[in-house]
Amino acid sequence: MKIFHYRKNRYALAFIAIFSFLAPGAGAFFPVPAGAQNASQEEPIQIQAETLVADNASRYAEFIGNVKATQGNTQILADRLRIHYRSGATQETGAVGSGEDAIEKIVAEGNVTITFDDKKAVTDQAVYTLDDRRLVLTGQTSKVTSGKDSITGSKIIVERVTGKIRVESSRKQPVEAIFFPGKKGLE
Repeated sequence: MKIFHYRKNRYALAFIAIFSFLAPGAGAFFPVPAGAQNASQEEPIQIQAETLVADNASRYAEFIGNVKATQGNTQILADRLRIHYRSGATQETGAVGSGEDAIEKIVAEGNVTITFDDKKAVTDQAVYTLDDRRLVLTGQTSKVTSGKDSITGSKIIVERVTGKIRVESSRKQPVEAIFFPGKKGLE
């Protein structure tokens, strides 16, 4: 397995975006207060995969085969992790011409497991779009657990800006939520 260390380049921006979204203290699947910073963003990001394919013309980088991305106590495991970016745009404004690449979308596919704090998300596919700060988990039994509490559905949509969560069922599997009284729930 090859190990990739990224500190200050366009691909590191993608992982900083993932981990700032899922990092400890970030409220996991709920909005982060304005101006809140995560200490884990300062920690190095380590990515292991069998292969890395980068295509500047198509504006993507993809880690393939037994992907393991780690920063602090946050970890993403997947068969594939693809980062889509637009060239010459800033993440804040999307304005072209700044000379830096901006991440548009991050897609993890195949046996996706995201762990952080006492939380765990398991799904077939996870897509995070930076413009609208939306995370979409899809798969017949996509599941998010926090301690003993959990939500399960075929599609879980998390709106980071509003804090809204939508869980959809499939024809075979209804939405299921398990909450234990006296706990804070999925926060």
